[in-house]
Amino acid sequence: MRVTELTIQSDNKQAKFHSIMQKWHKIFKNGPILTHSPEEMKQLGREIGKILHGGEVLGLVGNLGAGKTHLTQGIMEGLEVGDSAASPTFSLVHEHTDGRLPVCHFDFYRLKDESELYGIGWDDYLDRGDILVVEWANLCPNAMPHDTKWVLIEHQGPTMRLVTLDMGE
Repeated sequence: MRVTELTIQSDNKQAKFHSIMQKWHKIFKNGPILTHSPEEMKQLGREIGKILHGGEVLGLVGNLGAGKTHLTQGIMEGLEVGDSAASPTFSLVHEHTDGRLPVCHFDFYRLKDESELYGIGWDDYLDRGDILVVEWANLCPNAMPHDTKWVLIEHQGPTMRLVTLDMGE
C-alpha cells in the first residue's frame, strides 16, 4: 500500500467519524435531555437507533427503574428490530438479527464478576461488529471498550429522567 492510499483511508475514517459525531450532536446538541415519560424515553431511543451504523457499544447506566429498558426498546425500534426488547436479566444477552443491523442487548445486573462475562464470549461479541447495548454496564467497566458511548439516566421525579451522553475516548 502506498502513502497516498493510506492517506485516503485515514481521511475516509476521519470523515466517517465526523459524520457520526454530527449525528450524535444533533440529538444531544443542548446537553443532557430531560424526558417526562417512558414514551419520551423510547422516542429518544428511536432517535439514537436511527443513527447507529454498526459496531457501537452503548453502556447504559442508571438506578433500578431509571428507564434503561425503555431506552433500549426505542433503540431497537430505531434499528427496525421486529421483536420488542425485554430485559435479558436472566439470560444475560438477547441477540436480534432481524433489524437494519444486528444488535445484542446485554444486562450485567446479575453478573457475579467479569469472568462470567468472558465465559459467554464477551470478546467474541466485541469482535463481531454488532451493536451492543449494555444495561448496567457500570458493573463491569473494565470490560467495556474505550470507545463506549456511555448513557447516564438519572431520576428527576416520578417519571422525569435526565439522560446524559459521554462519548468515551
